[in-house]
Amino acid sequence: MAKKVTLHFNAELSLNKKEKHVRDGLSTVLHTGDNLWLSCDERTTIERLTLQKDGSFGAHKSFCLSDYLQLPDGSNSEIDIEGMGMENNYLWLIGSHSLKRKKPRKEESIAKQQKRLSKVTSDPNRYLIARVPIVQDKETCDYIICKACDDPERPGKKLRAAQLKGSENSNQLMEVLESDPHIGPFLSIPGKDNGFDIEGLATHGDRLFIGLRGPVLRGWAIILEIELEDAKDGFLQLKQLTPERPYKKHFLHLKGKGIRELRIMGNDLYILAGPTMDLDGVIAVYRWPNAIKVRGEAMVHTAELERLCEVPHGHGDETGKDKAEGLAVYDDHNLMVVFDSPRDARKIGAHSVTADLIKVDEAVKR
Repeated sequence: MAKKVTLHFNAELSLNKKEKHVRDGLSTVLHTGDNLWLSCDERTTIERLTLQKDGSFGAHKSFCLSDYLQLPDGSNSEIDIEGMGMENNYLWLIGSHSLKRKKPRKEESIAKQQKRLSKVTSDPNRYLIARVPIVQDKETCDYIICKACDDPERPGKKLRAAQLKGSENSNQLMEVLESDPHIGPFLSIPGKDNGFDIEGLATHGDRLFIGLRGPVLRGWAIILEIELEDAKDGFLQLKQLTPERPYKKHFLHLKGKGIRELRIMGNDLYILAGPTMDLDGVIAVYRWPNAIKVRGEAMVHTAELERLCEVPHGHGDETGKDKAEGLAVYDDHNLMVVFDSPRDARKIGAHSVTADLIKVDEAVKR
């Protein structure tokens, strides 16, 4: 049984405009020092928790990203943050880049339910790939983010928040993907329909690995690899990585699963994988050994991946619950998993919830 870690959220910071609690929609988690950084998919904020003496995390602080970045829709619509990473004193963030299909409401007429199911919408803030300076406070030892600050490792240099160039409901990455033979046809399809849907980010040096929940093509999941460079006026642009395009594609045969999160430990890439559609199904952690040593593109067959373990998920009376969404490197031996729509048994009181620790060494032996 996985070890539990309790996460305590502040009552005054925990509810969004729709009264949804942050603990009910956790979508990603990142571990930096004594801090956990988390996001809820229906917000424009990120949340920081700090390690407490009893091993839990609390002292909740919330940061609104509209204070640091040029969000297309300000704080009016969600970013749907699905990945975070830390590299070179920058906190990297990525939105889902996905379309949404309206949900039918049972209390409405059949005609109205069908009409709602035909509607597809887009949130401008979802098309975000950005970096924000992150430094450690010398007095508290907590990590903090800022719009601009001195680089603690390079005297005389500045760290500045920036984001990938784009327009409303698009950005430079989406524009170049339109002509991609594998991904382009899925850009107009909502995420939960096996359409384009980002749900994972891992950073290594200048390399950004982007996990796609969808599309999954004949059982193969996709990881995009990009690198960004400074442009003008607080924006970033894609570097040209191959003669044909400014990104690389890695295909992994996860037997029909899409990617929920990515993390790097050493030279290995850890993958949280689960259903691409809106359904209950097996969620598992895989390891792609020596992925960081791959400099070209890759076709990674099932036999080249290590399936470490399954992660709890809802079923039966608890269908739709405990959807593992976030994965963090907790220490040299453990990964942390956080859940969207947690089961009642995972909730503690009115404002706390538990995360799971997976001991990697033991998982390999199973």
